[in-house]
Amino acid sequence: MKHKLLVIDDEMAIRDTMRMLLEYDGYEVSVAASGQEGLAMVEKDSPDLVFLDVKMPGMDGLEVLSRLRGLNDALPVVIVSAHGTTTTALEAGRLGAFRFIEKPLSKDYVLDAVREGLELGSLRQENRQLRSALETRHQVIGESVGLRGITDQVRRAAPTNATVLILGESGVGKELIARAIHRNSLRAKERFVQVNCAAIPEELIESELFGHERGAFTGATDKQTGKFEQADRGTIFLDEVGDMSPKTQAKVLRVLQEGEVERLGSARTIKVDVRVIAATNKDLEEEIAEGRFRDDLYFRLSVIPIKAPPLRERLEDIPALVQHFVAQFSRENNRRPARFSQQSIEALKQARWRGNIRELKNVVERLLIMSDRDVIDGDDVRAVVPTVVRTDASASLGSGSAASPVVTGAATLRAFKEASERAWLVDKLREHGWNISKTAEEIDTPRSNLYKKLEQYGIRQEVDG
Repeated sequence: MKHKLLVIDDEMAIRDTMRMLLEYDGYEVSVAASGQEGLAMVEKDSPDLVFLDVKMPGMDGLEVLSRLRGLNDALPVVIVSAHGTTTTALEAGRLGAFRFIEKPLSKDYVLDAVREGLELGSLRQENRQLRSALETRHQVIGESVGLRGITDQVRRAAPTNATVLILGESGVGKELIARAIHRNSLRAKERFVQVNCAAIPEELIESELFGHERGAFTGATDKQTGKFEQADRGTIFLDEVGDMSPKTQAKVLRVLQEGEVERLGSARTIKVDVRVIAATNKDLEEEIAEGRFRDDLYFRLSVIPIKAPPLRERLEDIPALVQHFVAQFSRENNRRPARFSQQSIEALKQARWRGNIRELKNVVERLLIMSDRDVIDGDDVRAVVPTVVRTDASASLGSGSAASPVVTGAATLRAFKEASERAWLVDKLREHGWNISKTAEEIDTPRSNLYKKLEQYGIRQEVDG
């Protein structure tokens, strides 16, 4: 298929010459005698490249160029002028023109500009498609009351430069909320830099965040730019911020207070303009009480706190989430989409999601891969997702007896053990009034290990109490 080119010039001789030259080289060419006519043709025909004269009566070329950017910011535009000046060329470049050529036109210059422009347009279109696919992948899905509240908070927070602290269990979609804030902010066209503070070893995290100079420490053979510098004018997302050491916390606080970083091995400070979004699945107020997190950093980060609800509090979103995951998996793996029956959706709603949305996504993908049928039914779901049901056995066991956990639907021995352990831990925590220290002492395990178990199983007093 021929590429479509548009020539906008008030001189008939130029229009005719350009048409003959470009059609001879195999392109489909349209011409317009004014800026207004050219804009109308762009809207109607969607050309692949535009040649645009600067000096025209009525609407001049720079004004047309500005309006073209509003219609299609990926459209390559070549500015043509018989009165070229440095000021005009700079202004055209600022408005988005990729090439500036002077009259009288050279055949080689014109054809070279076409080839370069079409390649640029193709790259821009590909980038736009990739960005669209990325946005779809990181879309916040659901219409539950809790999620509508999150959407409203994102809408209010996004246009500001305020720091945001996103709280919630593992797998609830804290990264998606952070990306939504960035995508709707004034920094949307700049970088979104993500750092998982829990995944980087303590001895490397300062270098990762702030960078280092060559020779700053053993093994530092090259200079490295830190994540804060990389995010300059954009957004940095500090995931699992509760896992930072006190030393690193102090340096992050300085960035927030002073807007500057200092690379390891350097005495020079570097100014950065960064919007900070942080997230954690820990109770930072409890971490502060235990001396593991700085209260001044907490107050700096939590200018706008957003609490992401767990999946069990938004079960009505499960159908939409399943549909989204099915479409995403099918698109990425070139598979025909399967359908989840109403029984399968109900079975998913009854399951315990300690891994929240992340676990739901994994289950959906597992069912799509392992099933050969076009419809996933309730039995398929129950085969891979154990359901835990509590029963109050106090009537039969006596008033002093605790409730007995009954585990049903466990597909494997491991699933049965995990579900039973969770129910037993909840029972013990209730028995001791949710006092972590007393419970840990009673069951003969270190308090740190109990905390890990609570996080692993998503046990919380407000939900399981």
